[in-house]
Amino acid sequence: MSAASDSVMAVTRYPESSPMNGGLYSHEERTVRKPERAEASFLDTIVGRRGSLRRILSQVEAVAGTNATVLITGETGTGKEVIARAIHELSPRRNRNLVKVNCAAMPAGLLESELFGHERGAFTGAINSHVGRFALADRGTLFLDEIGDMPLELQPKLLRVLQEREFEAVGSTRTTRVDVRVVAATNQDLKQMVRDREFREDLYYRLNAFPIYLPPLRERKADIPELVEYFVQQFAASMDKTIETIPEETMRALVRHCWPGNIRELQNYIARGVILSNDGVFEPAPLESRAPLEPEPEVANPTLEDKVRREILAACQRANWKLGGPRGAAARLGLKRTTLFYKMKRLGIAPPADHWQD
Repeated sequence: MSAASDSVMAVTRYPESSPMNGGLYSHEERTVRKPERAEASFLDTIVGRRGSLRRILSQVEAVAGTNATVLITGETGTGKEVIARAIHELSPRRNRNLVKVNCAAMPAGLLESELFGHERGAFTGAINSHVGRFALADRGTLFLDEIGDMPLELQPKLLRVLQEREFEAVGSTRTTRVDVRVVAATNQDLKQMVRDREFREDLYYRLNAFPIYLPPLRERKADIPELVEYFVQQFAASMDKTIETIPEETMRALVRHCWPGNIRELQNYIARGVILSNDGVFEPAPLESRAPLEPEPEVANPTLEDKVRREILAACQRANWKLGGPRGAAARLGLKRTTLFYKMKRLGIAPPADHWQD
């Protein structure tokens, strides 16, 4: 994983950046130890192994050797994909494919074709047949990210594959059997979506055979120093810089910060800090203080505009500030994305920092 890659709750080190063994605080500054080469299992390459993460990694080790379907939940930026990769790497399927699909990245018709494949001529533009991700993951692992965004009309077909291990490609009458281990992830509350009839109950229970919850970074403050060291060295190496120390005051501020964007936010902040740093000392820009969003106070005699504002805010918060897509705020409100964007601009509604998702 490169330093600029998607952020993770359990950041993984590769051999050229293997375990850092912590590092000690002095009275004024923290000395960053250079990484030492070491052969390690995949779990040993994960940065930040204190407290709750130790328990999570024990769960990963316990379930990896089975064929159980795993549902990974947690806020955006907490590292669900890394945990999915750890499950695959520790499983008997590790020498086979780990295939990833983002269910929020494409409309229903395209997602069906991407998952199950299609035959030539199955629909307009299908000039060639296409092998789907389930077939590519045969005898391996399929990681379904953002599973909460899977359209309702496609969920029965996924349920059938999980139960029967078979499917038909789009436009085909031939049944294909597969042996695929499924790991799914979401930052949404699937239980609430089931209650709201936005997600199938039977599919939820099938996916939730072995749940793993990833806590946000604000609940894992003991891991922040090690994560900071790791990112500082990774970005410094990529920018051909040498950073040997992290001031004690800087580290204290980083540990105190709430990091609403989790490790993705921390990673981006460290990258900016490395750019600004000189003379071997990590000197980032001051952290912005961010109070959590407070609910808007009730208005005694709300106007129509007040009601619209509250409705839009509620939909945006429910969709984790994602505007587009089948589970985005626009779809929840029955609006076009461009219309919602215009209304938000007119009403002065803006997402919190690091939560904008178009």
